[in-house]
Amino acid sequence: MGAPARTMSRPGAPARAGRKLPWLVPAVVTGGLIPLAVLGLRARAGALGANAVAEALNQLGLLALVLLVASLAATPLKIVSGWTFPLRIRKALGLLAFFYACAHFLTYALVDQGLDVRAIIEDITERPFILAGFVALLLLVPLAATSTARMLKRLGAARWKRLHRLAYVAAVLGVAHF
Repeated sequence: MGAPARTMSRPGAPARAGRKLPWLVPAVVTGGLIPLAVLGLRARAGALGANAVAEALNQLGLLALVLLVASLAATPLKIVSGWTFPLRIRKALGLLAFFYACAHFLTYALVDQGLDVRAIIEDITERPFILAGFVALLLLVPLAATSTARMLKRLGAARWKRLHRLAYVAAVLGVAHF
């Protein structure tokens, strides 16, 4: 018997820890956009039901919330499992969540409300669940805007991390909105 194979990973870590997976993030982004394509195809086919706008709003909002929670679950999953891939896809999941939250809001503002700014403001001020969703979206804007390595360096790690903890607040508000 020969000597055991040497690995660069720490003792006790899975043999594949640290392995480069250049396809992982593009696969997550592609997979994350499939529900949008399916929703578009269903809309084109008239298969969204009697209230197509409500169905589209619900699907887009749910996708935003699920992706946001998945991005927040990356660190605990890494801690519990030792897997590193959740950390590699966390940013992509967060940006997909922001994308779907924007699509949800734009569908609401453009299609449901016909870009009637007064009606939108009235909804936000008079319906607490709409306010919760709107504040959640507003909280996600600086997170998406500062998601680059350059912004991390510019803000400094401590300030960047403190800012990005707002994702937890946005998730709670997203649940309240749902």
